[in-house]
Amino acid sequence: MQVYKVGGAVRDRLLGLPVTDIDRVVVGATTEEMLAKGFRPVGADFPVFLHPKTGEEYALARTERKSGRGYGGFTFYASPEVTLEEDLIRRDLTINAMAEDDQLNLTDPYHGQRDLEARILRHVSPAFAEDPLRVLRVARFAARYAGLGFTVADETMDLMRQLSESGELQALTAERSWKEISRALLEDHPQVFIQVLRDCGALKELMPEVDALFGVPQPETHHPEIDTGLHTLSVLEQSALHKQPLTVRWACLLHDLGKGLTPEDEWPRHIAHEHTGLKLIKAVNERFKVPKDCQELALLVGQYHTHGHRALELKASTLLELLQSFDIYRRPQRFEEFIAACEMDARGREGLEQRSYPQADYLRGAAQAAREVAVQPLLEQGFKGPELGEALKRERLKALKIYKDNA
Repeated sequence: MQVYKVGGAVRDRLLGLPVTDIDRVVVGATTEEMLAKGFRPVGADFPVFLHPKTGEEYALARTERKSGRGYGGFTFYASPEVTLEEDLIRRDLTINAMAEDDQLNLTDPYHGQRDLEARILRHVSPAFAEDPLRVLRVARFAARYAGLGFTVADETMDLMRQLSESGELQALTAERSWKEISRALLEDHPQVFIQVLRDCGALKELMPEVDALFGVPQPETHHPEIDTGLHTLSVLEQSALHKQPLTVRWACLLHDLGKGLTPEDEWPRHIAHEHTGLKLIKAVNERFKVPKDCQELALLVGQYHTHGHRALELKASTLLELLQSFDIYRRPQRFEEFIAACEMDARGREGLEQRSYPQADYLRGAAQAAREVAVQPLLEQGFKGPELGEALKRERLKALKIYKDNA
């Protein structure tokens, strides 16, 4: 029995990056031998075991064969006869197909170290094209390592195009797709993830609503970059630069979907795109079974982001409606995330990345003014039920008018 570290642990050590997750593969062992040593089986599809003391995962070396559609359409074969090289060749990229023993002796049959040095993301074998999830994974790695200068090999991009055109991407489950998408959006360069998906035709298959934004013009006065798709990438880039959470990044990606529905004869204006885009945002949310907090913020940002930009001009009554829509009294964090998404939208414009966004503090101040309206005096005046709600609304409107006059 021989144990090797494989995949990301080897890759990141060679890149000089922190190693967080360690995958181990065991060559020359049977399930019975692992059980006899106290390992606990956990793998549903293939033999994976937890170390009896550390709880770390150890997988038996295995081969795989395509047996159906999608990510799960494979049969696996694990046996003591499976070699390390046979286990490594089933992996996606050469930089993930390296192994090392406890003495850091490297096994690199597919030249992963060479591709690390050349900053190339290259598939290991033609079997890459059997798994549609790898399109998303490669795009995610491109987003992760873009800052180090990594790019996707031309021949790998060709295979990704073939997968995109084959219809195989439609076989991916919502859960697996969202797992890759959400992880990619949290990388340092999430805009690269979207760009790579677009370059290989996968964006059109997975998120046609986002793909449709490219080539759609906007007024140059507000958008020097003009192209709505490029603007979306820039907004996503700003969200990463400012370390925004996943909820904000997801909202940034979807906020302008309505512009993809504007008739060409109305370009470059996009009247009421905030409302026309809501059905598209809902569709994307449902397609990937997006978590509720991400769904809600994306819809609210899509509907109200132009309110955020015009915050200083809004009437007190409109401002109150905006605050009520976000339930700022019970969900203050959601309104803060809305403000963040609006600021990323404002900064995601060519040449305007560093400009100030006074609307942010103005909106925070308005929310605080509304929250400071006390309920107790109204209760003491005898208001209750729906009448209390109306009285509270009137007092909050007064507070916002005062705030607006003094701002």
